[in-house]
Amino acid sequence: MAAGNVRGVTDPPPWAFEKPEIHPPDPSWAARGAAVRARIADLLAPWLAEGVDHIGSTSVPGLAAKPVLDVMASVRDLDEVVAAARARLEREGWCYVPPDLDVGAPWRRFFVQPDETGRHRRAHLHVLPSGHPRRTAQLTFRDALRADPSLAAEYTALKRELTRTASDREAYTQGKTEFVHRVLALRRED
Repeated sequence: MAAGNVRGVTDPPPWAFEKPEIHPPDPSWAARGAAVRARIADLLAPWLAEGVDHIGSTSVPGLAAKPVLDVMASVRDLDEVVAAARARLEREGWCYVPPDLDVGAPWRRFFVQPDETGRHRRAHLHVLPSGHPRRTAQLTFRDALRADPSLAAEYTALKRELTRTASDREAYTQGKTEFVHRVLALRRED
């Protein structure tokens, strides 16, 4: 399979079915996240609106996580970025996941960067339109976990339980949703 070619393949790439596995906190995640963030900012510079952020569990110091870096880019026009920058991203090993395969997230465009083996995810790129409320929610949730170690510990316990009980990556993600919504509701009340 050519890098970035997810649609039209008979056999989906192995990383598409990778089960979530939680790893202990790794201090290198911050530096790796900063490097990925900076590279994405360079690649998407002509289209960026609100910048690129390191999000997800690897962006929270001391938090156990799937060892997959998540970065989020805010752009002026989603479809323009896919049309104009997709080839740039694919040359850097990013695989585009079309909206019809990115179930439940019509508000974003999604790229996955697999590792050298092609079996595991190294990073996710979430591309959102400028001003989208999901960007604010992602940053609010990340900052809440950074600010409250007991909340981060509760989230880690939930993720570990979900890796034991969830049947696949989508079930794992869905299992975290209620917790995320609760944290966001508490932040709105503050």
